[in-house]
Order: sequence, then structure tokens, then C-alpha cells
Amino acid sequence: MKAKKTDTELKAGTLLLAEPYMLDPNFKRGVILICEHHEEGSLGFIYNKPIGMQVQQLLPDFPDFKAEVFYGGPVQKDTIHYLHTRGDLLEDSVEVASGLFWGGDFNKLKFLIKDGRIQENEIRFFVGYSGWGKGQLEEEMKVLSWITYQNAQLPQLLSLDSLTMWKTILEQKGEQFGVIAQMELPCWN
Repeated sequence: MKAKKTDTELKAGTLLLAEPYMLDPNFKRGVILICEHHEEGSLGFIYNKPIGMQVQQLLPDFPDFKAEVFYGGPVQKDTIHYLHTRGDLLEDSVEVASGLFWGGDFNKLKFLIKDGRIQENEIRFFVGYSGWGKGQLEEEMKVLSWITYQNAQLPQLLSLDSLTMWKTILEQKGEQFGVIAQMELPCWN
């Protein structure tokens, strides 16, 4: 039932969906957006694991902004990152995929938020990130730990419900993935 994966599927803008039986609590039912992939490794953010806090709770000098913060991954959990759709306003941001940008000038971001020019539905904040060393993600692909998705409308991910995102994206992928999306994990005590 699992489709074969190839290294050529890995690039910035690729979505990784955890296979249904992945039990690692960091990635269980995770949807990860790859932002960097090159010979030395890969970096991405878990898109669907909110931590139950808003950004100004983590950064006291941040403007009042009702943006939820997400767990980006187990690496450098003392860092804040952000993905957004406002690369037209935020210098130094990196386009990950058409219409979706990573980072940018943080002081300018705070100014744009305070000025009301960036809205909560245009940005997502992350604590930490997901990272793989040289060849590590490729090895995980060989043992079918991940399902890749290349054709997602990435800017629209900002509006998907984080609780149902994994299932929704698998259903959008179609074919046998719609069946996989319906799988429930067994309860082991």
C-alpha cells in the first residue's frame, strides 16, 4: 500500500507527512514543510503541532498579535522561526515555494504587525525546527517513514485546521492515501 519514494522528491517546498504508524512523539501525524534541502542536510518545520501559546507570550516585547505558536521540531527549541505570505513586504525573507516565505527582517516584521499590515492568517510562528544531517532524511525515505507531497497549495496551509491537517492533506493526495488517512492508530498500554 505504501508508494515508493525517491530522493528527487526532496526539495524546498516539499511536504513530508509522517507514515501512519510513526510513534515518535515529535513527528506522530506530523506535516512538515521542508524549507531547505541540500547535500549537507535538510531543515523544515512541523506545521500542525500548536503549543498553546501566542507569540507575545514567548517574546514580551512583541506587539499584541493573536498568532498561535507551533512546535517546529526538536532542534534548537530556544529559537523562533516564521513562515508567511508577505515576502513583498518583508526584506530578507526566503521564498520556500510560490507565495510562501521563510524569515525576514525581524524588526521590520514587528513594525508591520504593529502597523496592521501583516495579519494573523498570513504568518505562522514556530519554536525550534526539524533537521536532518547529511543523508539522514534520504535514509528515512528509503524505509518509508515519510509520505511526500509536492503539489500542495502551500500558502493555503496557513488556513488549514492543525488538528485535521494530516488527514486532509492525505485525502487531497488521493489514490491509496485517502485510505491511509482513515487509519486509526492502535492503543498500546
